[in-house]
Amino acid sequence: MLKEVLAILLSISLLFGSMAVVSAEEELVSAPAAVLMEASTGKILYEKNAHEQRPCASITKVMTLLLVFEAIDSGRLHLDDIITTSEHAASMGGSDIWLEPGEKMSADDMIKATVVASANDAAVALAEHISGSEDAFVAQMNSRAAELGMKDTVFKNCNGLDEEGHLTSAYDVALMSRALCRHKEIFGYTSIWLDYLRGGETQIVNTNKLLKTYNGITGLKTGTTDDAGCCISATATRDGMSLIGVVLGADNGKQRFADAAALLNYGFANYAVKELKVPDDLPGSIKVKEGMSKEVPIGCEIHSNAVIGKASADEPQATVELPDELTAPVLDGEKVGVVVYRIGDDEQQFPVVARQEIPKATYRLVLGKVFESFFKV
Repeated sequence: MLKEVLAILLSISLLFGSMAVVSAEEELVSAPAAVLMEASTGKILYEKNAHEQRPCASITKVMTLLLVFEAIDSGRLHLDDIITTSEHAASMGGSDIWLEPGEKMSADDMIKATVVASANDAAVALAEHISGSEDAFVAQMNSRAAELGMKDTVFKNCNGLDEEGHLTSAYDVALMSRALCRHKEIFGYTSIWLDYLRGGETQIVNTNKLLKTYNGITGLKTGTTDDAGCCISATATRDGMSLIGVVLGADNGKQRFADAAALLNYGFANYAVKELKVPDDLPGSIKVKEGMSKEVPIGCEIHSNAVIGKASADEPQATVELPDELTAPVLDGEKVGVVVYRIGDDEQQFPVVARQEIPKATYRLVLGKVFESFFKV
């Protein structure tokens, strides 16, 4: 009887303990939707209504900027290209730099205006220059979103002005933010607090106030409209770990920045990144039967990280999975096994490959080898 009572009390304590954790998680942010992602792995560390479709205002420009930097990488756009403002681009309302139809500005300054001042007109001017029209550019935005796995997203424009059906989710914003952050050049813009355009005539100030208040902040983009509320995708780096904190639908700017800081603080306080390396017990070669050589050199490339909880004693555990021997022929670069890293329920696999071709031994090849050795002597 005593054991049954103790079991019931234990169950109750565990129930309330788990409820307390859930409650604490919910109270981490007051905004209706949020996500915290570790940038190098894409691991989600916190989420609240992560896949709820919502407007995201100028956070839209994260995708616009991703396509801009991909155009630079491919040579289709250069920072010193001169962009001419169209009537359509100049007609944008909301946040802008008051571009006039026919006004010319370098791509570098258009990007700076888009990032720092969240200029809707500059974003459209960039889109038109790259794709010929905003509609064509938006089609590319949606195509790229699909490639990134952004299943909750439909873009209707390139700047985030309220438009029916223009929707995304906190999770999808984190996905495209992670993709943009791979272009390290973006941080040269997102770290600007104050700058000037038009030869010093136009002052622009960054809309991301965390640049002045948060240790380690690197970016990324804010957004505010009537439909979307106050939004932010905030990026920060400390002690070798980079985080992406997404907040959608906050009531005001103060809440947006407070929620973003809370997300980042939670991540830095509770998690760390561990670099994964080739395990020491990976052999340098595997035996080969029926081949022109009795063994083949092998190798494994690992360029990845694992996220670990600071309060956990768990460390990434590596397992090498290889056959005892191979049968010729073996191709150079052929996958012959895997290195598996496990931590908790997470698993990452990396191929082990042959570093040399080993043909199958035939009478002709063996005879040729004998003659080669004979004449070398």
